[in-house]
Amino acid sequence: MLEVEICVDVPDLDEGLRFYGEAFGFAPVLQPYPGVAVIAADGVKITLLQKREGSSPSPGATDVRRYQRHWTPVHVDFHVDDFRAALDRAVAAGAVQEQVFDHPDHGSAAFCSDPFGNGFCILHRKPK
Repeated sequence: MLEVEICVDVPDLDEGLRFYGEAFGFAPVLQPYPGVAVIAADGVKITLLQKREGSSPSPGATDVRRYQRHWTPVHVDFHVDDFRAALDRAVAAGAVQEQVFDHPDHGSAAFCSDPFGNGFCILHRKPK
């Protein structure tokens, strides 16, 4: 059996819990260690990891963690039934809306970042 877990680095765990709670309805289900929280919503789990700005992501790395908007080849997509409501909640919670593509026939998409610079998308889940 394969289980996948998504982990998101944040500089402040309380602020991460607040943002993902207000934006997407995630609530803490486990805080096994200081600086680590597993949050869940609708059967989806994300682990928030508090990591200091400027800290090294691994031994020997030449890059450091930074929390202004940054590019990464991996991001989270949130598929939602009510696109506009989800986007409005995320922005009200502190997300930055970068691009929006309204397409009623194929489903709308918003490219955003969380308050910590991590990119994510909100995608309209079309009825099947």
